[in-house]
Amino acid sequence: MAGQEIYTTIERLRENINHVFIGKEAVVEDLLVCLLAGGHVLLEDVPGVGKTTLAGVLARATSCSFGRIQFTPDTLPGDVSGVSIYNMKSGEFEYRAGAVMSQILLADEINRTSPKTQASLLEAMAEGQVTVDGVIHELPRPFMVIATQNPVEFLGTYPLPEAQMDRFMMRLSIGYPEREQEIRMAEAFLQGETPDRVQTVCSAAEVMEMKEAAASVSVSSALLAYMEDIVDLTRQEERFVLGASPRALLSLMRASQSRALVLGRDFVKPDDVKAVAMQVLLHRLVLATDAKLRKENAENILKSLILKAKIPV
Repeated sequence: MAGQEIYTTIERLRENINHVFIGKEAVVEDLLVCLLAGGHVLLEDVPGVGKTTLAGVLARATSCSFGRIQFTPDTLPGDVSGVSIYNMKSGEFEYRAGAVMSQILLADEINRTSPKTQASLLEAMAEGQVTVDGVIHELPRPFMVIATQNPVEFLGTYPLPEAQMDRFMMRLSIGYPEREQEIRMAEAFLQGETPDRVQTVCSAAEVMEMKEAAASVSVSSALLAYMEDIVDLTRQEERFVLGASPRALLSLMRASQSRALVLGRDFVKPDDVKAVAMQVLLHRLVLATDAKLRKENAENILKSLILKAKIPV
């Protein structure tokens, strides 16, 4: 696809998803940014706000294969990555694909399963492959994990460790819709405009082309230094026991490139960095114990650090 065709396709994607997923334009934009940047998303919110719906709508709009796995305490790693089963007729082991063999994978309530099963997603998220009984199986392209968790419930949950949180490019929260938006959503539902009616806008192959275009968006050395300043400030901040990792810097760069493309540009501006910094960095930061005792807010601290970083001219 040519440059203008890519911008038009992205805009049509946004319009079609927003048509059925009403009132959450910013969340939809961030989700598209993450998809085109090659990242994974953690949707953290209360039940019933449309986390599962949003993942399915994205898959249908991009004509990507969609897989869903409901995590429970007894979910096994093989349910995610697949298993090898002995075929008595052929006398050989055959690979039976798990839920991970989908282009868009919804990992529902990821904090309700054991750490061992959570970790089974790590290889897939980082390398785009899974290894079963020593055999490597490539995942389909594009590949994106959209994991959900309920931040309110703690009984019977297994919090994601920092190493796995770092694998997610963004953490997003949908939130409750405004009064008018919720009424519009109910009216659309009455008229039969359900999320499964979303129009297919592009193919999975075209998504790959858009990802390549996002990766080629120009980033100046001054902007790279600006991103590094923000990341370094999180490491120097005494109220954080764990600052942003080098992977966080790469994610910030990719997300900024992708946002520029989504907005119809082939170069990154400081506004792109500031627009995605909270979603990319906040979930990777860990407050120090004394900061928690003082009831410090990690979000407010990060906002102040972003404002502190010198914006390139």
